[in-house]
Amino acid sequence: MPISRLTYWVVFLVAVSYAFFTLSGPRGISALLEKQRQIHQMEKRDTELAQEIERKRERIQRLMANPAEQELEIRQRLKLARPGEEIYIVGAPDKK
Repeated sequence: MPISRLTYWVVFLVAVSYAFFTLSGPRGISALLEKQRQIHQMEKRDTELAQEIERKRERIQRLMANPAEQELEIRQRLKLARPGEEIYIVGAPDKK
């Protein structure tokens, strides 16, 4: 009996030691927590990107529905003016 009991204790200690070193090693609990943090961060970024896409879709719809707003956007981006209009540019010039 004492040999079998000793064998069980040795097997138990080996299993506990293996579990401890496995969980505390580079692929253990700390790695799991880091992966969960990364997943949370990526989910947050995904949500932000989805919101940005929705805002841009709404803006495109507004531009398609409103020709005056569309013209204003084109004029601002291309820095165009109608004949007779004066445009004043305030601030430092763009360096290219």
